[in-house]
Amino acid sequence: MMTADRTERGPSTRASLTALAGRAYGAIPPTALVLLGIVSVQVGSALAKHLFSAVGSFGTVALRLFFAAAVLMLLWRPSLRMSRRTWTVVLGYGVTLGLMNLCFYLALARIPLGIAVTVEFLGPLAVALAGSRRWLDAFWALLAAGGVVLLMEGRGELDLAGFLFALAAGTCWGLYILVGAALGRHTTEGNGLALGMAVAALVAVPFGVADSGTALIQPWVLVAGLGVALLSSVIPYSLDLEALRRIPPRVFGILMSLEPAMAALIGFVVLHESLHWVQWIAVLCVVAASAGAARGTTPEA
Repeated sequence: MMTADRTERGPSTRASLTALAGRAYGAIPPTALVLLGIVSVQVGSALAKHLFSAVGSFGTVALRLFFAAAVLMLLWRPSLRMSRRTWTVVLGYGVTLGLMNLCFYLALARIPLGIAVTVEFLGPLAVALAGSRRWLDAFWALLAAGGVVLLMEGRGELDLAGFLFALAAGTCWGLYILVGAALGRHTTEGNGLALGMAVAALVAVPFGVADSGTALIQPWVLVAGLGVALLSSVIPYSLDLEALRRIPPRVFGILMSLEPAMAALIGFVVLHESLHWVQWIAVLCVVAASAGAARGTTPEA
């Protein structure tokens, strides 16, 4: 739905396009929207990994967040007139988002996609389990911890720096969830997301420019960077927001728990990254723990 502010500030053609997109989303079941978002973000991560040889991790993050911010700012055209408290939330959201992406791509350069996402997923799992006093949630926490141990026991030596970067990304993801909830309370529609993404780009772009320089402006790199931004940020975030309007957060969380397994599968198909069977079991442990934790939350959570 268009707010009064956006209706006054935006052209009627943009309102028509938004309504058309809303009708298109409405024709897709919400569970399918979540699954499509998961596939989109993991394919985007696989494409990003192909960019590492040209512009490195920092350059790839810079391109992703720059283009994602540009698209979202053009789409939503958010007002900059906000209270100091709201700006504080937006800045916190953007900085967290920027650091999360930087850490994740540094991990992705060192360890397989499936393992990076599995370790990163410990962040939201910790948020889901925090403060719980149910014995079953203690079981889910132990299951996830067991999965991490199994990851370290898989074939070959798992790069420790990559593992720690993924863990840092997971910590940022947990903070991102908490700050994102506050962002939803203080902003309307996609305004907060667009501004937060712009802040995230401001965090990441200096790293990318310092590391990659003029390599970032090669035409094919720019096109690939735009593709990564659309697949990894714009499309999945839009699909998730629409899905959350139509299904309870608990159901959304259960569906999202499939992400580590999907990442491992796409890593195998697209990047030819094969995991040891022990590591597959580790991934499934984290998936089961995430699904169990999400299933145990209240519908209002």
